[in-house]
Amino acid sequence: MEEKEMEKDLFMLINERLPKLSKGHKLIANFILSHYDKAAFMTAQKLGITVGVSESTVVRFATELGYDGYPALQRALQGLMRNKLTAVQRIEVMNDRLTRDDVLERVLTLDIEKIRRTLEETSTEDFNRAVDMITSCNTIYILAARSTAPLASFMSYYFNLIFPKVRLVHNSSTSEMFEQIMHIDENDVLIGISFPRYSKQTVKGLQFAKSKGTHVIALTDSISSPLAQFADTLLLAHSDMASFVDSLVAPLSLINALIVAVSITDIDRVSKNFESLEQIWEEYDVYEKSDNSDGPLKP
Repeated sequence: MEEKEMEKDLFMLINERLPKLSKGHKLIANFILSHYDKAAFMTAQKLGITVGVSESTVVRFATELGYDGYPALQRALQGLMRNKLTAVQRIEVMNDRLTRDDVLERVLTLDIEKIRRTLEETSTEDFNRAVDMITSCNTIYILAARSTAPLASFMSYYFNLIFPKVRLVHNSSTSEMFEQIMHIDENDVLIGISFPRYSKQTVKGLQFAKSKGTHVIALTDSISSPLAQFADTLLLAHSDMASFVDSLVAPLSLINALIVAVSITDIDRVSKNFESLEQIWEEYDVYEKSDNSDGPLKP
């Protein structure tokens, strides 16, 4: 069975195997079924200590379920449960994983790891296809909600400096969202952004755009994301939480790459745009001039 399929069927798989499992494996299985939110972030050693079995028993349990090892089981469990966690459960997970003394190093290290995994696993072919869609469309629509809304605003800000027709979709209500995308068609592109916990409004927006023949690009965390089924192109970035706060460092890094890629596709036009902008910024005194603009600071 493929690992992505196992993510969806993990609980079912454990329940089916439960009657035939050994005593030690049953302890592990029952703990995962009852405390999946905690088990997903435990090492094999810690899980073994928690349920009263050896680390090697935990590793054998993962193999018994058909995984290559415990890390594969852990990734499947994390992928399955991330969208199920409430804010309260996220806080409980945070308390188990972090202390005040190590929070700075731990959070930044986790973010570095997410960017590394995104770089290793993101499809260059899908990335280039997204660039081509964006640079050849009529209007770019960008849709995100809740904690991912700042990602959409960031992308919209820079795309507006590059392209003549960019629309940031504000979706404080479902009706308002549909009013803003009602004229979308096959000549446009809609970029939808959502990570666990997934926004229902964003999913509905992608579904509507797909029904209109629009080119849909989804920026999300996995092929099992509800956005994936409506996407022509899927851009995957690792997202996790160190607490109740969503970590969106890797998605933002991927968006940075996307902005740079579309800008160098037509660098001459982009350069002219920024030459004009520099004149406007200078004329209307947009940016603060530093004290050392006329030379180095004097002691």
